[in-house]
Amino acid sequence: MDSEATTEARILSAADALFYEHGVQAVGMDRIRDASGVSLKKIYKCFPSKGALVEAYLRRRDRWARTALEERVARHTDPQERVLAVFDWLYDWVDGPDFHGCAFINAFGELGADSEAVADAVRDHKTAVRTYLKDLAHETGATEPDWLAAQLAVLLDGAMSNASITDSPAPAQHARSAALTLLNGATGPAT
Repeated sequence: MDSEATTEARILSAADALFYEHGVQAVGMDRIRDASGVSLKKIYKCFPSKGALVEAYLRRRDRWARTALEERVARHTDPQERVLAVFDWLYDWVDGPDFHGCAFINAFGELGADSEAVADAVRDHKTAVRTYLKDLAHETGATEPDWLAAQLAVLLDGAMSNASITDSPAPAQHARSAALTLLNGATGPAT
């Protein structure tokens, strides 16, 4: 018999794949049941509503995205290269076959106005990413690291949205180039 944690993991894995590829509103609980192999009764025991499952999906996506990003950045020691590694990570992700845009922007577009829990999960993720970018900007010695981090966050979100729309990783390359320009302006030319 599956433990509750294993059952929840199966449900979340199925929800993640379906919500991310098809959108939250297009996926009913019956599809999650079929994909996870978990009965609706058990699904609702673990997640009392679809909204609770969507929030859990977003929190799981947040952990995945931030961990993957931090691991990529950690490969570098030079502060400017650490910032640029954010966009290298983005390029590799959007160039993969399973990229369907930013899960947070997508979910907010679908449900943000009607679901405080979804809006909170999205805002929490975006705030955490901006904080991470601010930490990276501080490492570069930027004169205004908060301002630089805000600009980098806009580049990151814009590149994800454009990559999804164009079905091309090129926006990540463009964002990296723009990030280098911002870094040079904030800290002086890279060596």
